[in-house]
Amino acid sequence: MRISLLIAVVFLTTANAAPESATVPKWPEEQVRALRRWAVAAPLDALPQPSTSNLDKAVTSQNQEEIDRAATDLALRLARMHLLGSASVETRSTWHMPDVDEYYDLKSYLSFMLGKEDIDLFFSLLIPHHPDYSALRAAYADEKDPARRATLALNMERWRWLPVDLGETFLIVNAARFEVTYWQDGNMFGTWPVIVGKAKTPTPTFATFVKGVTFNPWWTVPKSIVAESVGALVRRNPAEARRRGYVWGKGSYRQKPGPTNALGQMKLEMPNQFSIYLHDTPSKDLFLKDVRAFSHGCIRVGDALGFAHTLLRGSVTKDRIDAIVAGQETQTFALPKAIPVYVTYFTADVDKDGRVAILPDIYKRDAGTGAAPIRCAG
Repeated sequence: MRISLLIAVVFLTTANAAPESATVPKWPEEQVRALRRWAVAAPLDALPQPSTSNLDKAVTSQNQEEIDRAATDLALRLARMHLLGSASVETRSTWHMPDVDEYYDLKSYLSFMLGKEDIDLFFSLLIPHHPDYSALRAAYADEKDPARRATLALNMERWRWLPVDLGETFLIVNAARFEVTYWQDGNMFGTWPVIVGKAKTPTPTFATFVKGVTFNPWWTVPKSIVAESVGALVRRNPAEARRRGYVWGKGSYRQKPGPTNALGQMKLEMPNQFSIYLHDTPSKDLFLKDVRAFSHGCIRVGDALGFAHTLLRGSVTKDRIDAIVAGQETQTFALPKAIPVYVTYFTADVDKDGRVAILPDIYKRDAGTGAAPIRCAG
């Protein structure tokens, strides 16, 4: 059953919920046994095993109303852990990504599934369905080293901080792997290397939508970069600054399109609170390095024009893209359909061959000591 069924069920049950939907659902004996199995199995997903003491007491009393209340309470507590995670606020402090799953009407969904007598499906649809999560889960079960198990557990938790339904087509940036992947219908369609923020200016985690692609973009220079380098260049060597395309206007420095433009020949239109974008770069040599943490926070993409063509395929040809880039005229094309993009940080990740790897914690976020990101305006 597709994960999108969960979305349909949750919203339909919420929309059609009658006042009596707030009542406690009835629990057949077989479904209570299934609930116990799920509670005992929670550690397999690196979750704490919830206490079943209240349910045990209710079952011993043979009072059906008490059983219904205790089972419902346990099921909802366990469901929230699978859907939203169990980490503390401090652990999530560097994950700037609101989870839309918190708005799901889990009680209505539970009542619906109990009516079908299928508590197994209730929980199954709440677990991250991305293949990378399944690979991490399998590795966690086999891993004996405590430190590696802890890293696997933390990154399984990070998957729970993403929406359970990522969309049919989406992008995932993993700053720790220096990579962006393109997914369609549950399969990885393409992968590109990226350059991310330095340790002092880390790329933040966030989610947004890619709405379009701009070729030959102008670059609005952030004030922090003006203070760090551009302002000094303008004062020291104004002729060189002009050669590189820097102009002043409307209260800020901007850089004209061209071979030295910091955004390169392509930038994705992806509004977000950090002013962080995926874009090209004139510094192609940096993609030859294994550790690619060099930017002020923005995400530079290798083979950026090929990446853009993948997103626009079917609406803009490669020949047309090449002609536009050669002419250095700024043009923006809307995507046929906006694509979700999730900028993440997974230090336990899965490569294209399905192998799980523990990656260097370049931002020290596993220990909760990540630095605050700065803006990288495009």
